[in-house]
Amino acid sequence: MSRMTLYGCSPRHGGNSDTALDLFRDELAEAGVATDPIWLREHPLLPCRGCAVCTDKGRCALSGRDDADVLFAPLLGSGPVLFASPIYFYHVPAGFKSFIDRAQAYYMRKLRGDETMVNLPRREAFSIFVAGRPQGEKLFEGSLLTLRYFLEPFNVTLAEPLTLRGIDGKDDLAGSSVAGLAVREYARTAAERIAGTTS
Repeated sequence: MSRMTLYGCSPRHGGNSDTALDLFRDELAEAGVATDPIWLREHPLLPCRGCAVCTDKGRCALSGRDDADVLFAPLLGSGPVLFASPIYFYHVPAGFKSFIDRAQAYYMRKLRGDETMVNLPRREAFSIFVAGRPQGEKLFEGSLLTLRYFLEPFNVTLAEPLTLRGIDGKDDLAGSSVAGLAVREYARTAAERIAGTTS
């Protein structure tokens, strides 16, 4: 059975991006894809302090002091992943950004030709971004660009994202049949792509 890690990136429990992740997970289960959800807010994570130890030694000075190693483990594996996140001021929430910034050590390892990093299998990452604002030409642009380059050291390619606008109140997504259908269709597409890579 195929497996997929789902990262819930909101600091708020039970919000719209959590609802999106749950809908996505339910649809994958119907398609026979097992899932492992990870809620970033449940894991202590220190922000990058810019000490450059990873530049000099290829390892993070904060490794072992929080749950960063646990959070990065799926990206060092072979399965596809999903990130479900709200948009805060045209970007991702602070906790998610801290996770992203801590990838610098892995970027440096790949830059140095580390065999583990270089030989990671190619796979896809799916993403669902939920924004309260109903408009904004570049509402998701910064988050998607950051996510794309965050994933590059892990040989993970960012698949076409699902972006949802105008969903602000805590239960807005749960009450929107249109948004819910979009998430389910996105999950079915992901399941088909996963099946295509494992068949």
